[in-house]
Amino acid sequence: MTMTELPLTVRTRSAACCIGDVCAPITREPVTEAGAQDLAAVLKALADPVRLRLVSMIAAHEDGEACVCDLTEPLGLTQPTVSHHLKVLLDAGFVTRSKRGTWAYYALVLGSLDAVASTLRTV
Repeated sequence: MTMTELPLTVRTRSAACCIGDVCAPITREPVTEAGAQDLAAVLKALADPVRLRLVSMIAAHEDGEACVCDLTEPLGLTQPTVSHHLKVLLDAGFVTRSKRGTWAYYALVLGSLDAVASTLRTV
């Protein structure tokens, strides 16, 4: 599975949140092989210290969105490196991207982290 095929599907708050074919907590019933692969791919997108910091920084930023230009200096990384990490988060469905002139702005997808958390809960 490529990064552009990560299966995070976020639905409305009243509906279930699914990752691939995993819609219930993995502790409720055994997860299928495909479901485990899908969930692992989404978790892998988050399982990087830089990407975790990016999610946090974007969510905490004014208006809940941040320009790449606002993220490079605090991370101490180059723009291409930050853009790569943001692309991984975008492909996994954790952030959205909008272009304004030459800059790209990123915002956290509402419910995307909840979808991951709901598959890992024990109830």
